[in-house]
Amino acid sequence: MNDTNMNGSDETRRKRARFRSWHRGMREVDLILGTFADRNIMDLNATDLDQYERLLDVLDADLLRWVTGEAPVPQQYDTALFRAIVAQTASTALD
Repeated sequence: MNDTNMNGSDETRRKRARFRSWHRGMREVDLILGTFADRNIMDLNATDLDQYERLLDVLDADLLRWVTGEAPVPQQYDTALFRAIVAQTASTALD
């Protein structure tokens, strides 16, 4: 999943996405996305980065309900990337 030809634009997108991950507004979502970004943002390919940026536009309350399983994940967000975020969240909670 690593982009070997990361240009300035991709680097800027990753930095912006990481910042947005930690500055959401709802602390629980900050922890979920911020932790994921810290561990994985540099390994996301362009498609994954696009999907991640779309997730950053989702309301915190909706995203939290999807991650916790309280609400179904809409099809457009039910991606391998989202499932990786959920899996990492569950794994981190067990630590």
